[in-house]
Amino acid sequence: MKNRTMPLNKKNFFTIMFFLVLSLLILNCRNKDDDEPTPPNVYPVENPPSAYLTNSGFTTSTNMVNVGDYEFGLVFSPNVTGKINAITVQIPDTNASLRVTIWDFDTKAVLRTEVVNVSAANTLITKSIAELALVKDKKYLISMNSNDYYYKEKAGGASATYPIAAGNIKFTGYQWRSGSTQTFPATVDASYYAGDLSFVFQQID
Repeated sequence: MKNRTMPLNKKNFFTIMFFLVLSLLILNCRNKDDDEPTPPNVYPVENPPSAYLTNSGFTTSTNMVNVGDYEFGLVFSPNVTGKINAITVQIPDTNASLRVTIWDFDTKAVLRTEVVNVSAANTLITKSIAELALVKDKKYLISMNSNDYYYKEKAGGASATYPIAAGNIKFTGYQWRSGSTQTFPATVDASYYAGDLSFVFQQID
């Protein structure tokens, strides 16, 4: 018996073309999905030292004005990889050239120096800065050099217990030294905090 080929009628033709076009569309969509990069996560910004003041218990504040130059600030470590986007300062006097330094705690090297114009006393001043990347679990110190600051302590004068958690930042101590030179402040004291110096932190992947 001879083999007979089924004639290709209009119905069969359109059915074949429909599935062919559908297959091409599905394949094209898959290829586009594969080519499109996954957008990075965008994490909220944090102001860790604000939480530090609450969690440390340093709620009693005294204004100190023109009391001598000091380099002082907080030792901290990020729990995640992140970056500093801005610096915030508030002191009880004006200062057109307040020096802020971010240090590598272990090497004592200066990672960043910023000069902030504190144009009004008792007013929060924010300065945006070029992003400074922070390594997870690495220790840093942020300090300012000033003769004006808020002296904060616990009621009764008790010392704070470190480390102090504040979001994705862990504060491990407060340190200071006298003088106006840009020298790493190595004296440790848990009985008070002098400020207010803060920074804006944001986690990155």
